[in-house]
Amino acid sequence: MKYKGIIFDLDGVICFTDQFHYQAWKKMADETGIYFDEVINNRLRGVSRMESLNIILERAKRVYSDDEKEALAEKKNRLYVEFLQKMSPADLKMEVKETLEALRRVGYKLAIGSSSKNAKLILERLGLDDFFDAVSDGTNITRSKPDPEVFLIAAEYLKLAPKECLVVEDALAGIDAAVSGGFDSAGIGEAASHEKVTYPIARFSQLLEIEEG
Repeated sequence: MKYKGIIFDLDGVICFTDQFHYQAWKKMADETGIYFDEVINNRLRGVSRMESLNIILERAKRVYSDDEKEALAEKKNRLYVEFLQKMSPADLKMEVKETLEALRRVGYKLAIGSSSKNAKLILERLGLDDFFDAVSDGTNITRSKPDPEVFLIAAEYLKLAPKECLVVEDALAGIDAAVSGGFDSAGIGEAASHEKVTYPIARFSQLLEIEEG
């Protein structure tokens, strides 16, 4: 096989939690008296929690201290975690489940490379908590994408070199991170349009069609 390992971003690739992020930010903003809508929410895609908060606070009527920002970010995350409890294995698309199982049967080592600190909870809710060989997430990194740290750590956990791994991403910043780290990449959704993506794909199952080297 051309690759020995595959590292997946989580949100937007394995599952979709956009609605839970939106609901949590919306409730936090409403209770704080800050205007927030889906147009603003679209600017938060692929952005860290604190950067997202700063975007939302552009509509605030006053300046918030760093301590206040931390409190708001924590409040949003508590709300998000509450909404995540609604997730179940039924939220894992059959195409994704069957493709992951097929990749494992072929012999790939599989890992998660996500900047989310809630990655393990999401995997648990989806019934995938024991499926992946390694999980690199927001609890073990200090730099978010487009920095390649999360993917480099995932490869290290798999005991593989970057050139031996394929990164699967849906965000442009994720492809930037893969390129920066020396990984080949498969881009789905917006990431498929990245000029440096190795394999643009339209469906998750197309990972099975990537040619063996």
